[in-house]
Amino acid sequence: MSDLPKCLLIVTAEIDPEVEDDWNKWYDEVHLPDATACPGVHGGQRYVTMQDGVTTDHGAKTVFTTKVYTTIYEIDGPEVMETKEFQAMRGWYHFTDRIRATTRVVKAL
Repeated sequence: MSDLPKCLLIVTAEIDPEVEDDWNKWYDEVHLPDATACPGVHGGQRYVTMQDGVTTDHGAKTVFTTKVYTTIYEIDGPEVMETKEFQAMRGWYHFTDRIRATTRVVKAL
């Protein structure tokens, strides 16, 4: 038997550098503790990587380096995200317009 979780919630976010310090403080002190306190969430760990990004505007490409934050949560299953507790803490509030993000649920077979 494996000790690996049966389901992961993976959230990645690119943050505007102007709000990055405030966002990290809020995420570490408020959001992550609130998320891991939800029923069916067994833990969460944050990671950061640097990667190149590319934007194209009228045929002109701009290459830039950006930080990508990834948080991996161990959860019971996708239904965890539908609980009232999870819904109440979900969202990035005043940072929403300063973040590009994706969310994925990965479930073991």
